[in-house]
Amino acid sequence: MTASSMKDESTSSKHRKRKRQRNPKPSKEEPIETKLKIQRDTKICKNNQRGGSSSASSKRPKPSNFLDTLRERLSGGQFRMLNEKLYTCSGQEALDYFKEDPEMFDMYHTGYQQQMTNWPELPVNSIIEWLLSRSSSLVVADFGCGDARIAKSVKNKVFSFDLVSKNPSVIACDMSNTSLESSSVDVAVFCLSLMGTNYSSYIKEAHRVLRPSGMLLIAEVKSRFDPNNGGADPKDFVKAVCDLGFTSVLKVNYIMALYSFSFLVSSMRKKLILFFAQDFSNKMFILLHFKKKEQLNSNEKKIKWPELKACLYKRR
Repeated sequence: MTASSMKDESTSSKHRKRKRQRNPKPSKEEPIETKLKIQRDTKICKNNQRGGSSSASSKRPKPSNFLDTLRERLSGGQFRMLNEKLYTCSGQEALDYFKEDPEMFDMYHTGYQQQMTNWPELPVNSIIEWLLSRSSSLVVADFGCGDARIAKSVKNKVFSFDLVSKNPSVIACDMSNTSLESSSVDVAVFCLSLMGTNYSSYIKEAHRVLRPSGMLLIAEVKSRFDPNNGGADPKDFVKAVCDLGFTSVLKVNYIMALYSFSFLVSSMRKKLILFFAQDFSNKMFILLHFKKKEQLNSNEKKIKWPELKACLYKRR
């Protein structure tokens, strides 16, 4: 073989070697489908690095955020369902329901706490301020205490009642039938807790356990007392509470004239301005103050309790 042919053979061998390096044969250990998938994934990755990803991909939420949103919606829906149930059943039915599934009570209060973050003011704070301005020797009964915030905020002896007890300081019971002795407390509180079709039985229980001249404080959502939108007429509610054995109390820092009406007494037309405690610093709530009469009514009569509008929360 001549030197020239040997040189040509060497050059040809080098070209074949470079060609094999540029186009390697698929390995038997790596199927062609796997290789194609790797090439496709590599191409997509490069396109994303160049900003070539689609708008749909860029707008897709992160998995964690999506799951959090989904959980929040599910929790909110369950809260609204439970809230509606509590307003449309009796206290005993609600008690039995939560006894069967205590986790539902936790779910309800989690949703309730979430709703509270949207309120301009918490009515329980007004009640706490009222108690702090009085003697710490007053014994308090908190009907529907929730997280027992009143007991945690004052020095008074506080009996905290709710449907489920999550700590030793809360007494689980139907609020129409507590373990307190008659005429044993000085202040009875209902803070957004007149729920249920038998709410009047809760107020009757408060009347039983209150001492003469004891105070009844009721904080409620204003819409429940808006007769123009399906709520109860506040005159009828105040009258029913007074017929039970209370008097409406005028407090200078809370009282405003809300309604006036005319009626005939001994053939004389007189004007009566109905006052009751209402905290106007809050657009969502009212605060009613009553005092238990020293002497009970001698003639018992059937009390006409108005139906309070259920407080239902809208989906946000």
